[in-house]
Amino acid sequence: MKRPSWLNKKISLSDCAKVKARLRGLGLATVCEEAACPNIGECFAKNVATFLILGRVCTRSCAFCGVAKGRPPLPAPDPDEPLRAAEGVRRLGLRHAVITSVTRDDLPDGGASEFCATIAAIHKTCPQTKIEVLIPDFGGSTSAVKRVAEAAPDIIAHNVETVPRLYAAARRGADYKRSLEVLKATKEFSQGRPVKSGIMLGLGEREDEVLKTFRDLAAAGCEYLSIGQYLAPTKNHAPVVEYVTPERFDYYKKEALDSGLKSVMSGPYVRSSYLAEEYTRPACAVDKPPKL
Repeated sequence: MKRPSWLNKKISLSDCAKVKARLRGLGLATVCEEAACPNIGECFAKNVATFLILGRVCTRSCAFCGVAKGRPPLPAPDPDEPLRAAEGVRRLGLRHAVITSVTRDDLPDGGASEFCATIAAIHKTCPQTKIEVLIPDFGGSTSAVKRVAEAAPDIIAHNVETVPRLYAAARRGADYKRSLEVLKATKEFSQGRPVKSGIMLGLGEREDEVLKTFRDLAAAGCEYLSIGQYLAPTKNHAPVVEYVTPERFDYYKKEALDSGLKSVMSGPYVRSSYLAEEYTRPACAVDKPPKL
C-alpha cells in the first residue's frame, strides 16, 4: 500500500547526530531510535528525546513495535541507569522529560523499582523538570502501579494502543481489560496528577470500536490521549490496513473530547511522547494539533 502525500516527513541525520553527541558516553537507549519513530529528526532537532529504560529487549511480542524482542533470561536492570538517565535529561536541558521502558515480565515487580529510582534521580538532578512516565502493565500489579505513582511523576501514561478485538494479533501477551485496570489504578493512586493513554489507527479497527475505546478510557479515569497513524517499522511487522486522513483524525479528536477526555492530540504523526509537554497547556483541548 502506497503512503499518501501527508505522510512525507523527512529525517535529518545531522540533527540526530547532535543529540547522540550530547548523550555520548551515557549508554542510554531512546525509544526514538529503538522503535524507529518517524518523528526522530524533528524531536532531536529540538534536543528532545524519550529515554527507554530496563534495557533494549522486550519480553512481549507486539506485532506493531520495532523494539527488539527476546525471551528470559535477560540482563538484570543496571543499577546506574537511573543516574545516567537523569544526566541525559540534564544534558538535553529538558523541561519535560518522558521516560518509558520495555516490558519486563521476567522481573518480580515488572521494573517498577527502576521507574521509581529514575524519577527520584531526575527530581534530584533536575528539580524544575516535569516528569512523564509511560509505563507497561506490570502484569496487572496494582502495587507496582502504586509504587510508581508514589514516586510523584507529573504525568503517568499507559497505552492501550488499539481496540480490544485486535489485541490477539497486535498485542500478544497484553490484555485490554488489564490495561484499563492499570489506568484505573493509576487514577486512584496519582493524587490528582493527569493520567494519559495512546491509541494507533490503521490496524484494521472499526469506527464504532474506536469510539467505544474513547469511552472506556474516559471511564477508567484517563484524561490525556494521543491518537496517531500506525506505520509498520519493517515488512516483518503487522501491515498497515488503512492510512487515515488528517480530516478523520480531526473527527476522532472531537469524538474523544466529547467522550470526556480533557486533552487530545490527534494526527498522522502523533505519538504518545510526541510534543508531550503540549498536553498541559490549558488550550490544548481546543487547539488543533500542530501542522505536520
